[in-house]
Amino acid sequence: MAVAIKTKRTLAKTGVITGLIIGGLFAGLPVLWMLSTSFKGNGDVFQNPPKLITSTFSFDAYKEILGNGTQLRYFLNSYIVAIAVTVLTLLVALLAGYAFSRFNFPFQKTINAVIVSVQAVPPITLVIPYFGLVVALGLYNTYPGLILTHMVFTLPYAIIMITAYLNTLPKELDESVKVDGGTGWTALWRILVPISVPGLIAVGVYTFMISWNEYLFALTLTRTDDMRTVPIGIQMLMGQHSYEWNQMMAMSILGSIPVLILFLLFQKRFIGGLTAGAVKA
Repeated sequence: MAVAIKTKRTLAKTGVITGLIIGGLFAGLPVLWMLSTSFKGNGDVFQNPPKLITSTFSFDAYKEILGNGTQLRYFLNSYIVAIAVTVLTLLVALLAGYAFSRFNFPFQKTINAVIVSVQAVPPITLVIPYFGLVVALGLYNTYPGLILTHMVFTLPYAIIMITAYLNTLPKELDESVKVDGGTGWTALWRILVPISVPGLIAVGVYTFMISWNEYLFALTLTRTDDMRTVPIGIQMLMGQHSYEWNQMMAMSILGSIPVLILFLLFQKRFIGGLTAGAVKA
């Protein structure tokens, strides 16, 4: 009996490990091939048979990207927009989450339902309305236009997550501050925010990723190279008669680095924040 149980556990463990390996290969091989392509000459991308490493290994694609002022401008624009969206989203979501978590006010459930419903709307259905609105407000091809548009899609998730995270913190913390003569603002900034750092980091990393990778609205709401972002810069490498595949892959790798660094730096806090925010709604 004991042998049979041990055998079943071994088979189960083997099955899990095998599944993880297959899943890892399925997710990792495209990234590895993208990295390999970025070090090839453009003419070697479709060589037959395909090779992961070729004799023409070079950094030419990276030199072309990093030596091109227009391409570097795309990265600068992405940093400006993504950082601004992250900071503003965290600030607004923190205040909104605090209100939802700690106070009762008219139409609270209705407002919460509207916030949740925004998450369910496919972004592509909003392209034309937002284009008209941004043009009417004079924000077309500007940083504020991109930032405000991105925030429409990052705020709902951020508010939901921060509200859920604050709900896990006892209200006695706020009451103890008020007993000592503090205000709600004091409780928020000096007590709740320091405790909520893991949740804020989780929301911040997610928000940065969404804004950094956003393509549809960045394409629709910009028209000049001095305002375009990295995803648009990659698309611009697709010419009418030829594609610069190696440069596209090099730019994709360079564009992935900021998000990868963020995740590696805040991995434990990111996972902890997501877990804690899911404990209590």
